[in-house]
Parts: sequence; C-alpha cells; structure tokens
Amino acid sequence: MQGLELAEKYYNHYGRPMILEKFYEYESRIAVGLVGDGSECYGFDDDFSRDHDWGPSFCLWLTNKDYQIIGTALQAEIDKFPQDFAGHGPRQVSAYGDQRVGVFKTENFYQRFIGLDRLPSSLDEWLRIPEDSLAVCTNGKVFYDQLGEFTRFRNVLKEFYPEDVRLKKIAARCMTIAQFGQYNFRRCVKRQEYVAADYAQAKFCSDVISLVFLLNKEYKPFFKWMHRAIRYLPSLGEYVYTAVNDIVTTTDYDQKYSLIEEICTAIRAELKSQGLSDSASDFLLDHGPIIQQKIENPKLRARNILVG
Repeated sequence: MQGLELAEKYYNHYGRPMILEKFYEYESRIAVGLVGDGSECYGFDDDFSRDHDWGPSFCLWLTNKDYQIIGTALQAEIDKFPQDFAGHGPRQVSAYGDQRVGVFKTENFYQRFIGLDRLPSSLDEWLRIPEDSLAVCTNGKVFYDQLGEFTRFRNVLKEFYPEDVRLKKIAARCMTIAQFGQYNFRRCVKRQEYVAADYAQAKFCSDVISLVFLLNKEYKPFFKWMHRAIRYLPSLGEYVYTAVNDIVTTTDYDQKYSLIEEICTAIRAELKSQGLSDSASDFLLDHGPIIQQKIENPKLRARNILVG
C-alpha cells in the first residue's frame, strides 16, 4: 500500500469518527487530506521511502479563527491515535520532517511553500514562486473539504501560471537550454573541462524537463522526482524521459551531443505546434526572443530574457 492510500484509510478509520464525536460542530469546516513534501504525495513512494517521514498520518486545515478555537485540542486528539495501522508504522519523523502532517492554518500551510498567505496578486509575485514550490502544494489529495477554503486556494494554483508568466519562463528556458546544451557543452568537452561539461549537461537536462512541464502547463517537481514525473506528460513527456536518461547514461560525448540536438529539434517542433515560435532554427536561442515578444504585459516583456 502506498502512503496516500494509507493516509486516507487512516483518516476514515480514526480521524473522521473522532471529528464527528468530539468536534461535530466544526466537522463541515475541517479540511483533510495529504498534500506537501514527501514522495507519497506524488504517488512515487516505495520501500526506500519508508525509513523517514512515512506512515499513517494526514493533514487537517483550519481557518485562522477555527484554529485559535480548536487547533490545539484537535492536534491533541490526533496525537492519541495508534501509531501503527494496516501493518505500517510507526512514522519515523526526521530532523526536519515535523511540519508535514497534523493540524495547520490554511494560510500558514500555503505560505510555507509559496511565501504568501494569500493567492499571488501580480505577475511579479507569480514569477517569483518556483515551479517545485507550486508542485508541492498542489500534489497529493484532499479527502474532505466541505467548507472549501483550502480547495479554492489550491484550485487557483492548479490552474497554472498566468499565460504571460508561462511565456516568460518558456523564453528563459529556451535561452539556457541553448547556452548550456547546444553551445557550451561541446566547447567544454573540447577543452577537456569535464566538470564544466557535466555541469552543463545537468543544467541542460534540468531546464529541458522544466520546459516540457511548462509546455504541458504542469508544475515540475523538485529534482528527485522531476525525471520520473515527466514521462506521464502528454506532450514530449515519454520522449524526453527516455532521451534525457540516454544522455546521462552514455559515456560517449558525441552521442550525448547528438541527443542534445535531437531533443532541441523535438522542442522546436512543439513550440511551432503550440504557436509559440515560427522560426525554423534548431538553435533554441533564436526562439527565446520570439516567445518573449508574445508577452502582453509591457513591463514583463521588457525584463531580461534570462529572468524566469
């Protein structure tokens, strides 16, 4: 059983009956689920995941007012639950894993990840929020939320970046993908600067994955799961998953560079398919400025093309 399923069953077995018995008047105001840090929130947990911050547990989200009234008492009741459930547990909490489950204020929960206790209200605020931070607070599953406050916040974030911000990020990725992969990688190899070449390769792969997520209007998870997650995306996902893996596993530098160029050709085709660039160039640096010019907001359009 994976952690997300375990969490929901644990809630249904212990959490919901307790809430109905002891916090009945607040039952319709308590949101419950499992969202945030942890491989189980992405559905990627395995046997290796179970040695830390994994086990029967879930999150409860309250309004600020409700938290002041019942937050402490609700957490105290949660702490009384058996630590073992369905053959799993107890949860081994790591040194920095004590804020993953339990009772939270809704606003504080989101602020921890996006730096705001409210929804972003400007393009600059959206631009400053990293993709993996948005992935973290929109993953997992909400088991119950009759009040809807937590889910409304979550659903707005899940709608993805505003289009101008998405275009800004796509333009920036085209620039860095070209710089690190198509241009500097081979030059580093020719100079026998292999540390620099490996860095360029890693940056290329990371930014390609980021770009594919942006093209699919999905948030890229943090580094450990971004490659695994990309294969499930409909546009370029399976192809880039395989091609990036081939780049990092081959020891043939010529083969690496050929794969870099093949990936960039596939990206160019997708940019054209989405109407983002009509350039015939396979050098993605040529596409960045074209995409940036499609940004409607003049202030954002005038920003350095590498910002994003």
